[in-house]
Amino acid sequence: MAQPRIVIIGAGPAGVRCAETFVAAGLRPTIIDEGRRDGGQIYRRQPDNFSRSYPQLYGTEANRAQALHDCFDQLRDKVNYHPQTLAWNISEGRVHLMHQMQQMQQERAPRASALAYDILVLCTGATDRLMPTPGWQYAGTYSLGAAQVALKSQAVSVGRKVVFMGSGPLLYLVASQYSKAGANVAAVLDTSPFRLQWRALPKLLARPGVLFKGLFLLNAIRRAGVDIQRGITPVQIEGTPESGVQGVRYRSADGREHALSCDAVAMGYHLRAETQLADLARCEFVFDEASRQWLPRVDADGRSSVPGVYLAGDGARIRGADAAENAGRLAALAALADLRSTSKSNQAAPVAVEQLAQLHQEQAAMEQFRLGLQQAFPWPAQQAASLPDSAIVCRCEGITAGELREVVHHKGAQEANRAKAFSRVGMGRCQGRYCGHAGAEVIAAAIGCPVADVGRLRTQAPVKPLAFSIVEEPQ
Repeated sequence: MAQPRIVIIGAGPAGVRCAETFVAAGLRPTIIDEGRRDGGQIYRRQPDNFSRSYPQLYGTEANRAQALHDCFDQLRDKVNYHPQTLAWNISEGRVHLMHQMQQMQQERAPRASALAYDILVLCTGATDRLMPTPGWQYAGTYSLGAAQVALKSQAVSVGRKVVFMGSGPLLYLVASQYSKAGANVAAVLDTSPFRLQWRALPKLLARPGVLFKGLFLLNAIRRAGVDIQRGITPVQIEGTPESGVQGVRYRSADGREHALSCDAVAMGYHLRAETQLADLARCEFVFDEASRQWLPRVDADGRSSVPGVYLAGDGARIRGADAAENAGRLAALAALADLRSTSKSNQAAPVAVEQLAQLHQEQAAMEQFRLGLQQAFPWPAQQAASLPDSAIVCRCEGITAGELREVVHHKGAQEANRAKAFSRVGMGRCQGRYCGHAGAEVIAAAIGCPVADVGRLRTQAPVKPLAFSIVEEPQ
């Protein structure tokens, strides 16, 4: 019997462990990776000519990063690996791809192709979740993820004097990485008050080891002499279109306004799941009250509402890298069980009940920890309601909060996609990745309704920009 066609999108923690499970069952999956090498964002590999050690590059996660990299190196000859390849659409049982020019030696344009699948596992990860601040359009404002990529891949700081602003574990992680690398960190400004972090402690104790690592990072930042302010409210990123960022104004927890001089701001509010491909695959979505975002509906093993389509890692639920590894294993095991039940493959051995029970138990603790993080570092929805009309919400299209409120009040756009049609919010290069959540909050506040009632922006292919000139492979 022919092997089932298995396609895994993403080569981060979830994708690698998913592939490992399929290979152990005697199957050869295809891995589509937008990155240059495996590892995903959190375990991004350094360029070949860099020689930093694992502890220098990954800190407390050095052992996990090396284990994942070693695992993929052992799998490399047992999978079909396509790096620097964008999955830009899913339709009629096929994944549409664009292979980037860096892979090409002689061709003048990227290649386009399509892969049919019997099993599709989406391990798409997450990106920064951003809340607009007046002035965030100035050059020198970066997401936390972008600041981290600059440090990992290029060994450079995004500025000479950097303010880290937002909330969530990534805020402290990237700030500590910059401080350890010798960068000038002006301050860490956290919108979450300390009392919320204290109240979340019972849930966070579901994973005491991870909590300890977080406290270790916090202490390392303090020992470096970096000022940490909790419970702040961003007021303005100051600067000009010509010179870029020049400083930050914020209100401290006691209501007083402060100003900091800097030439770069790294900002982010935890993460948002990359769900575009799941949307194009016609997966059903549900609203997650804890994080105030729409996520694909999945069962405990990663099955979506669409037969043959599975989700794993932060693209389904944002629980962290080790939870993503577990989710990748679970999704592959679920797919193997489904293949056996439909007689499409007799190569997969029955899954040990003990193995599934252990994975589910670990995931339950990680879910409890996720809820604790959402309680400790909440998405600051109230900031959207208080944005001045002049503040830009959609940086790609230059749409302000006032323009978005205008289409709500005068054109009756009370749903995200209708507001998009009238205002162009979410129509730019990022396809609503960085403005979609904040835009929905602005609409909800203007109407006075729950943000869930505003809905979510529907995904349109291509999920990311494509080159105009491509070479199409014969099917």
